[in-house]
Amino acid sequence: MKFTTEHNIRLVVRNTGHDYNGKSTGAGALGLWMHNIQDIEFKDYHDVHYTGRAAKFGAGVQGTEAYRAAEAQGLEIVSGEYASVGIAGGYSQGGGHSALSSRHGLAADQVLEWEVIDGTGQLLVTNREQNKDLYWSLSGGGGGTYGVVWSMTTKAHTGTPASGLNLTFTSNGIPKDIYYDAVKLYYSMLPGIVDTGVMSLAYLTNISFSIAPMTGPNIPVKKLESMIQPFRDSLDKMGIKHTFYSDQFDSYLDEFENMMKDAHIGTAQYGSWLIPRSVVQDKNGDLTDAARYIAEDGAKFATFALNVSQEVTGDVYNSVLPAWREAIFHGKVSTTWEFNQPDKMRNLQDKMTFDYVPRLQQLAPDSGAYLNEADFRQPNFKEAFYGTNYDALRQVKAKYDPHDVFYGLTAVGSDEWTVSNSGQYRISGQLY
Repeated sequence: MKFTTEHNIRLVVRNTGHDYNGKSTGAGALGLWMHNIQDIEFKDYHDVHYTGRAAKFGAGVQGTEAYRAAEAQGLEIVSGEYASVGIAGGYSQGGGHSALSSRHGLAADQVLEWEVIDGTGQLLVTNREQNKDLYWSLSGGGGGTYGVVWSMTTKAHTGTPASGLNLTFTSNGIPKDIYYDAVKLYYSMLPGIVDTGVMSLAYLTNISFSIAPMTGPNIPVKKLESMIQPFRDSLDKMGIKHTFYSDQFDSYLDEFENMMKDAHIGTAQYGSWLIPRSVVQDKNGDLTDAARYIAEDGAKFATFALNVSQEVTGDVYNSVLPAWREAIFHGKVSTTWEFNQPDKMRNLQDKMTFDYVPRLQQLAPDSGAYLNEADFRQPNFKEAFYGTNYDALRQVKAKYDPHDVFYGLTAVGSDEWTVSNSGQYRISGQLY
């Protein structure tokens, strides 16, 4: 911190895992790589807000490592659907959805304590009693801008069995109207499914629809099958053939390793919007029309269906985007990436920013987007990613990063920077 301040160099925190929007990189910056901080500790935790088992993870611990360590203790923790996620990095700091979220809440809802080095080089402990404002900001307000996280202590829940299922059908041989009627029916069923503790991940293209997977933490596979059976019956009546697979697992880790597909990060462009429950209930036709347009234009539309309302999360204090609490799913649009087709990629980028995401946004203008998996050019990103929390988050950044050491694309305070023709960055007249 002293070096970057003295030499007028901006600092970019590179946690581990992956980052869709490039917060972990920056031209002309000093990068701080946290991957090798791999400490893991389990302990009993007690304060006025939580009493129970907890896990303390070093900044570089990745999701699968955390899952395996927890299972060895008979526990389960909330982390991402992809193995490479850095659990203490931008994932939890940005909110963090999980296949366990309908049971336990978002990753940020689990955080009990952070150890963090602020912009002046001080190592601070933050929780709901100590440096409370910084704790609040780090828990949902985005990574890489308030300080360098050294460790995170999070709730560790008693491990349980889990069930999972996959279901796939294609548009081959059936009218497109029937195909999208089936998609519409799936969306309509989501409130009753996620309210049982299930998380359902589904992918839509112009040729196929796939639930891959639907996860039932502590839900017997027969019960999970019964939830989807009305949908299967309707597919049969529509004349839609489908493949189906379900299984029971001893733990969530077993289900994760057997049924969760690992993604190829960095091979697509992304945009997203949080779709409130009310849209599925009152505007499901419009929602399906938007999804159909996106898919028929050649993009992929993924839905991460969950319930992270206050009824699920309980007593939490954090800066998670308020729109999450009303969301039925995080809708993520992706387009292919071709490294040798720059003009085509720019065209697809414009479609994402000015066509695809706005169609979702029109369904719920007052909602927002999951900042970790959104369009890096999202207009009005302060409102979309942070909502009513932005001004308070900016005040916290000013307090703990008084020299504006930290920078991340679309992070709090990033709009005060401009890029010069040489690619260097300026803030308040200073050249970086």
